[in-house]
Amino acid sequence: MISNDLNIWPSYLRLLENGELRCRVEALEALLERCTVCPRDCLNNRLRNEIAACYSGRLPIVSSYTAHFGEEPPLSGTRGAGNIFAILIAAQKGLRLPIVYNTNAFDSVEVLRLLDGIVDVYLPDLKYAEDEAGFLYSKVRSYALVSRAAIAEMYRQTGDQLVYSEDGLVKRGLVIRLLVLPNDIGGLRDSLRWIRDELSPRIAVSLMAQYYPTNVAGTNQRYVLLSRRISESEWLRAASALDEFGIKQGWMQEYDGAAFYYRPDFKDRETPFHDVRDFV
Repeated sequence: MISNDLNIWPSYLRLLENGELRCRVEALEALLERCTVCPRDCLNNRLRNEIAACYSGRLPIVSSYTAHFGEEPPLSGTRGAGNIFAILIAAQKGLRLPIVYNTNAFDSVEVLRLLDGIVDVYLPDLKYAEDEAGFLYSKVRSYALVSRAAIAEMYRQTGDQLVYSEDGLVKRGLVIRLLVLPNDIGGLRDSLRWIRDELSPRIAVSLMAQYYPTNVAGTNQRYVLLSRRISESEWLRAASALDEFGIKQGWMQEYDGAAFYYRPDFKDRETPFHDVRDFV
C-alpha cells in the first residue's frame, strides 16, 4: 500500500492507490476507438491500428531510449529525462518520478482534463500566434485558438507557480516554451502578450534559440522564410520582449551554438542527445 498522506507526490500515486488512474487510462484508451485524442478528430479506429493524420496506431513506435539532457535544467537535473508510454504499468512497478507532459499544445481539452492529477509538469510549445502560420507550416487548422485553450486548461490545473523539490527539480507547474523563429514567424510578442494578459505574467517561459531548418524547411521555396537559423538581432529582440511584458520567471538558451548543441544525432542510437546544460 502507498501512504495515505494527502501530500503524496507525484500526484498520480494517489490516483493509483484509489483506482482512479486505471479508470483514467481506460477512458483515454477508449477515445482511440473513434480517435478524438487531438483536435483533428480523425475518428479512425486506432485500437485496430487504423492510420490517419498522425500515422499512429494503438501503440507507439520507439526509435531510441536514452537519457535526454536537452530539457530545462530543473527538469533534466544531472541524470537526464526520458520518455514513458505506460504510466499505469510503470507506476505499478515502482515509478516515483514526476510526469512532464511535453507537447506541441495542439491538444484536446477533454484529454487534458483526463490528465489532471496524472501530469505533474506541463511543458507545451506555443508555436504560433496566428492560425495562418499554423496551417502553412504545421498543417493544422485553428492552431492559435486550440493551443491557447489547451494551455489555459493546463494553467487551470497548475496555476502560475513552479513547485520545487528539495533537490532543486521542478515537481509541479507549467512552463511554456517559445521557440524564436526567423522573420518572427511565430508571432512571439503576441504570444507573450496573451500569456501576460490572459494567464499570468508569473508563468515560467523558456525562450529557445535552437531553431535550425531541416528537411523541406531548408529546401522548399514555399518555406523560404524558415530556411535559415535566427540572427543574433532577432534573438536579442525576443529576449528584450520578456522584460517588456514583465515576464521574469523561466530560462533562456544561450544564442551561440544553440542550433547545434540541441540538434540530436539519431545515427548515434546510444546517445542521440548530448549532455548540454547551457541554459542561463
